Amino acid sequence: MQKELSFYNRYSWLRINIKYGLLLGLLIGTLLCIFRSIIQGQIIPGRSILYNMLFSVVISLSICNSTWVMECLWKLRSGKYWQFIALYYIGCLAGMVIGIELTYVLISFIFHTKYVFLSHPADLMASCFIVLLVCTIIYTYKSQREALYNKIKEKELDMAKLSQLKTEAELQALQSKINPHFLYNALNSIAGLIHEDAGKAEDMTIKLSKLFRYSMNAKHENYATIEEELEAVNTYLDIEKVRFGGRINFEVQVTEKTYGVRIPRFLIQPLVENSLKHGLNNVTTGGKLSVNIYRADHGIVIEVADNGAPFPAELTAGYGLQSTYDKLNLLHPDQYEVQLINHPDKKVRIAIQINQPL
Repeated sequence: MQKELSFYNRYSWLRINIKYGLLLGLLIGTLLCIFRSIIQGQIIPGRSILYNMLFSVVISLSICNSTWVMECLWKLRSGKYWQFIALYYIGCLAGMVIGIELTYVLISFIFHTKYVFLSHPADLMASCFIVLLVCTIIYTYKSQREALYNKIKEKELDMAKLSQLKTEAELQALQSKINPHFLYNALNSIAGLIHEDAGKAEDMTIKLSKLFRYSMNAKHENYATIEEELEAVNTYLDIEKVRFGGRINFEVQVTEKTYGVRIPRFLIQPLVENSLKHGLNNVTTGGKLSVNIYRADHGIVIEVADNGAPFPAELTAGYGLQSTYDKLNLLHPDQYEVQLINHPDKKVRIAIQINQPL
């Protein structure tokens, strides 16, 4: 309730006095002068205009500051709704009385007249009606605007939450996705090993289970350390070594100080799989696949290189590259660069800006 009724929480004291004191007072004074001129059938004298403008501005400024003080008191006490209403109208009436008396003090000073405290009951009664009417209109307007502001903020918050949930769902879908071709080939290799080398088949099954467990991401984390990512890559390579045999040599080079750096989860393995599937799949001997990770200015560079078929001039992103782009777009928008390089060595190079100590 306090959030809804706090009229001045987003405005400075000076802005409040200019907007709801000076400008509103000038507007009310002008309207009163026009109204009196219409009633009398002629333009009222300049002295009356000065009186009206002076009364309106001083009373408006006085009410503005009185209600501001009352609201501050209400906030300090964390009061209820009815207390806010009571303090608001008390502030309005107190500000009116103070404003009227201050105006008469100014008039007595300017025109050298005698001032007597609270000797203007007619002015108090007339001003009371106007003040209550205007302050009620202002309160209603401010309440409606504050309620609308809060609804807009709530909708913006809901939209932000929905966007976050959507992003998390997309990441979970990307991170839990294992290429079905890899699964098919791995299961075929296990089936072939069962009768030839049961122990090796069992070891391969355990490693496949380990890779799946990592991909399932039970803790729903979007990031993993480079050490964890490399463990998943090594598990994957151990499985693929059974299928490729001695046709391909695998190499992983990592700068020691980068092991603890957190990067998007399941980022490297799809790139390694992409190299095997599209670059080295038809290699019969002498194949090479290397993963190189090192520090760069404000970030990390990941390179996955192979000596297989070069990237075509017009490359259509498959599972490996597409999942890489998708994860980086979600977690590091405008903070990464992906390069497909054919010369002098063929490799995928990813540079990620990392906002953490390296």
